[in-house]
Amino acid sequence: MKYKRTRPGSNLLVWSLVAVAYAAAAATLVIETRDPEYRDLSRIGHMTIHASEDARRLGAAQVAALYRARSGTPFSTLSPGSTIRVVWPDGSAETVRITDPSSPLGVEPVPGTQQAPQ
Repeated sequence: MKYKRTRPGSNLLVWSLVAVAYAAAAATLVIETRDPEYRDLSRIGHMTIHASEDARRLGAAQVAALYRARSGTPFSTLSPGSTIRVVWPDGSAETVRITDPSSPLGVEPVPGTQQAPQ
């Protein structure tokens, strides 16, 4: 019985691509702003994806700051380049990327990730 051999590196390449894709998908944190701990934040109240980009950035930065403050390691949580999927109180959602954890405008919305409420 003959076995068809593939190139030795192709299996490694395929499995490493699968692992990287899975890690990237699993790295996005989802924060529901309808939860009691985020609901009363000043910038969250009536936020929606139809608000201005600066208002959404401020709201997402406030959510990220509270998440960091409540984590066990606030200085290493949500480092620059991390992504968060924020679900606003009306049910709309968008993904934002952390750019500068120390800035009030330290997040930027990822274009094309805004979703209307379901």
